[in-house]
Amino acid sequence: MNTREEALAYGLSFPNTYQQAPFHDPNWQLVRVKGSKKAFLWTYEMDGYIHLNVKVDPEWRDLWRSTYAAVIPGYHQNKEHWNTVILDGTIPDEEVRRMIAESYDLVTDSPSKRIYEAVRQIPPGHVATYGRIAELAGDKKMARAVGNALHKNPDPEHIPCFRVVNAKGELSGAFAFGGAGEQERRLRADGVEVVNGKVDLERYGI
Repeated sequence: MNTREEALAYGLSFPNTYQQAPFHDPNWQLVRVKGSKKAFLWTYEMDGYIHLNVKVDPEWRDLWRSTYAAVIPGYHQNKEHWNTVILDGTIPDEEVRRMIAESYDLVTDSPSKRIYEAVRQIPPGHVATYGRIAELAGDKKMARAVGNALHKNPDPEHIPCFRVVNAKGELSGAFAFGGAGEQERRLRADGVEVVNGKVDLERYGI
């Protein structure tokens, strides 16, 4: 991800967002959340590169800065809670997207945030259905939203979406989790038996 257009398009892919240039300067393009009008993505060009300002959990702030030289304390913002991401090509696209997604979750009480917390509750060796995750996230009617959130999972290492299956115990298609067979491989490594692409929910479900 090297362009402003890519960053803005990803920011606008989240629910209830809109783009704004609040300073009467086209160099500053923000993505805000409708209702609260809080900005979670600031974009501007400086020194020949597109810069992004994203909100960050203080627990992750220094890790991002130490991992990537192109992540620095937030320019013109509270440096405890904001990072600046320089799109110079040195940060993998998925990591840029993860930082934008985290920023969105931090400024909203988003369903995605509640969904990810629910997925984190699935213990090793178990699975949960989309409906069960929706219920744990506070609204059993948003099973479809669970699927959408998991496909945008910003932190697969800590949000184990491979433990989520459909209402019949069936695994996701080959497009998910890095390719065909990957979800099954991870579940087997987790101690869950998979038979013909299905998991026994009575045995392994929560």
